[in-house]
Amino acid sequence: MSKRIVVVNAGPRRGWNTDTLITEAAAGAEAAGAVTERFDLFRLEKYTGCVSCFGCKREANRGRCVCRDGLQPVLDAIRGADGLIIGSPNYLGELTASFRALYERLIFQNLTYNMEEPCCNSRPVPVLLIMTSNAPDTAYMSLLANYQQTLSRFVGPTELLVSGDTLQLRDYGKTDWPWTMFDPEAKRLRHETVFPQERRTAFEKGKALAQCED
Repeated sequence: MSKRIVVVNAGPRRGWNTDTLITEAAAGAEAAGAVTERFDLFRLEKYTGCVSCFGCKREANRGRCVCRDGLQPVLDAIRGADGLIIGSPNYLGELTASFRALYERLIFQNLTYNMEEPCCNSRPVPVLLIMTSNAPDTAYMSLLANYQQTLSRFVGPTELLVSGDTLQLRDYGKTDWPWTMFDPEAKRLRHETVFPQERRTAFEKGKALAQCED
């Protein structure tokens, strides 16, 4: 039976860095025989982060968020998946608010507050977390290490892929004021030389995710 991989885009821009790497990772999973199901968080019906209703702490809802909104089908799909590919750009030193909303509800539903069994997730789902950023690759490694640790503990073993110093615009000269913080030519050169390598890495990581043993 083919493995089911859920693919989540927590970025708003179609055809750009995050979207491209997620798409490559999904293609890698499909090349390994997996079936993918994709969600674009910025295009779902209205949803929120965790509202602290504690409905998931009742035995009848063990490990299941009870909020009924645009994230419900995403959470349900992840729960039944064999792997999760999720990507987000870094905005102002954090992953997007859309990512955070899903992350809060994905983690909290499995958190028991029980010292003997802190996590009620009995079916680990391997995760590939992709982050893009206009800062250097190493700028947010402590942030990503925290996400990796928590996702590994409450969802499943988590791999990281970081693409830094990304190209944000095709023409930096068309902005209303000068973006003197960046070197547009250096950004473009990196996009033409390094980013293709990152696309290949995303493909291979997606392929490896789909080949994980149960």
